[in-house]
Amino acid sequence: MPAKRFDDLDFGDEAESRPDVSMEQVTLFTEATGMKVGRFLDHDAARKEGLPSAIIPGIMSQGLLTAAINAWIVDGVIESIDTIFRAPLQVDSSPTCRIVVTDRDAEARELELDLVILNEANETRVLGTARVRC
Repeated sequence: MPAKRFDDLDFGDEAESRPDVSMEQVTLFTEATGMKVGRFLDHDAARKEGLPSAIIPGIMSQGLLTAAINAWIVDGVIESIDTIFRAPLQVDSSPTCRIVVTDRDAEARELELDLVILNEANETRVLGTARVRC
């Protein structure tokens, strides 16, 4: 996704990214955050908890969205981000992060964004909003 500045963005503009949610990346995240729990790090342990496979920690999902925003809007500062976790996102999957500009305030130099993480079946796993000041 090409990086943009505030002046390049308008209502309805959107971007997508495909974050790395491999077991290696999730392991690095859980080690850094002290969240070394079986359901995040081991597919069999997750299945024993009734999950289809290991899942990504919710806070990591929010981090994926934050990283996508920062990669797309180079002059922006995320003022707020709010997410809703609708269903687990699986480790070793191929999710898509999608961002859409839903409001643009030229005077305040602020953007409102809708956020979503979709799985390979195009099912919403995480959704939310963010406010970015530029």
